Amino acid sequence: MPEGISQEIRKASIRNAVNYGKARESTVLNAVLSKFPNMRPEIKQLSIEVSAEVTRVNGLSAGQLASEAEEYADEFEEERKEKVEKTAKPKMELEGATPGSFTTRFPPEPNGYMHIGHAKAAFMEKEFSKIYEGKINLYFDDTNPEAEKQEYVEAFKKDLQWLGISFDTEYYASDNIEQMYSYARSLIEKEKAYVCDCSPETVKEKRLVGIDCQHKNLLPTENLSRWEKMLAGNLPEAVLRYKGAINDQNTAMRDPTLFRIKAHEHYRQGRKYLVWPTYDFNTPVMDSLNGVTDVLRSKEYELRDQLYYELLKILGLRLPRVHSFARLEINDNITSKRKLKELISKNKLWGFDDPRLVTIAGLRRRGVQPQAIKDFVLRFGMSKTDSKVSLDMLLAENRKLIDGTSPRLFFVKDPVKIMVKGIPDSQRKIEIKSHPSGNLEHRKYNLSDIFFINAYDAFNLKDGDTIRLKDAFRIKIDKAGKETLEASYLSESVGDVLKVPWVNEGNCLKATALELGKLLTGDVFNEESMLAVEGFTESKALDIEEGSAVQFERMGFFKLDQKEKMVFIGI
Repeated sequence: MPEGISQEIRKASIRNAVNYGKARESTVLNAVLSKFPNMRPEIKQLSIEVSAEVTRVNGLSAGQLASEAEEYADEFEEERKEKVEKTAKPKMELEGATPGSFTTRFPPEPNGYMHIGHAKAAFMEKEFSKIYEGKINLYFDDTNPEAEKQEYVEAFKKDLQWLGISFDTEYYASDNIEQMYSYARSLIEKEKAYVCDCSPETVKEKRLVGIDCQHKNLLPTENLSRWEKMLAGNLPEAVLRYKGAINDQNTAMRDPTLFRIKAHEHYRQGRKYLVWPTYDFNTPVMDSLNGVTDVLRSKEYELRDQLYYELLKILGLRLPRVHSFARLEINDNITSKRKLKELISKNKLWGFDDPRLVTIAGLRRRGVQPQAIKDFVLRFGMSKTDSKVSLDMLLAENRKLIDGTSPRLFFVKDPVKIMVKGIPDSQRKIEIKSHPSGNLEHRKYNLSDIFFINAYDAFNLKDGDTIRLKDAFRIKIDKAGKETLEASYLSESVGDVLKVPWVNEGNCLKATALELGKLLTGDVFNEESMLAVEGFTESKALDIEEGSAVQFERMGFFKLDQKEKMVFIGI
């Protein structure tokens, strides 16, 4: 047997036994062969040695196995970390991309607020720009004056900055309209585009039966003349169409619209232009002109890839690579701008920063950290598998980040007063850990005789019951009641008893905890997606900065949204 193989058999057997309780011969044999592939011709003899070692290892006591495993502790830990790293993150690579010669772009349309789907694209593009040692540009695809606003541009920039995503260059499609017009004329001259002023109904009818538009076969000179009339506003219903095939199997190639008239004031260009390019035209042109080598976009655009490349080839422009990935959709939530605006107008939502939403403004207000969003969206990588995921996955990522720095406090819902007599002076000064680690400053209070506990804890208490005020002392209920209870301090140990959160009269504040649920039930707005819980919390809450997180015991994590009113939002 080659040198080192016996040691590898021993190590593989111990590793397998530690991970799964018992070592398996087949698993150990495969592990050894992966390290010594030249042993395959000797597999019979190798199997005998593996069988003997597996039998020996499986005969060890738990203590003996742990002792032998200690020899490989560092190596096993490194292997574990490597495995976690490989399985936790998807493979991040783009076919054809070249390190040092890579440029991509994040192309939002400023017609609404940034949401979790935008964040997925932005973080992936940023990561690839790092992986391939290249650049990432911020490109505002702003050629629809009817819907776009400077407000949305600023909102995107604010959200991207908060997420920690920076860019090498920033540019706007609307700053390049004259150049777009020049390329449109070139298409017309090459008989690859025509001006159509048919009614939408006529276009639809002809497409259904596969009949070309009557304007399609006009001479280039006639179409150029019609194009100039269109620019001057003398053909108010006209559009410029790509000259495709009306029966093309790819529906995106059936004479798609490249330019259309939008008689609205543009947030950036005012009323300088009347005719505006569509996404299908300005996107490939802008990508090529701005040095983009690799385009990442959701797979819903895959049918448009053919048009993307054909336009660039006809215009003699450089061809970027296009890579597709699946959209990120969150169960029981909304990203549609139309639906969100409707709910906001009906006062069902606070605005685009409502903490129930998966807009970046909403997630920020909820207390979700940028790193949690990044870790969450990158786990899906370039997968093209459609899936809807639960928001709980993101919130779980967030809890990992905030757990270590979030102080623990009590919050008492629907407070019921409890008067405790007989508290010795030695118990009136209390110090409670603010975090299980002990790393955060402890809460220190001087206690009076009056406490408040949750109504649901008080509801079932009877005379003579014993409870423990959590992290303080035991008390016995002398007189139960719906609004006020009377109790006595107990010094003796009486075994396990119910532990209840509490606040003391001299050390509490009125507070509101907003508990969040699913935004939708099916497709219907959930009227109980946000419930306001009134109660008391500890005065230590005054030390928490607005925007910071706290964990209310038995309730969960909350963010202090309004310090003046002590309003907390569930995370």
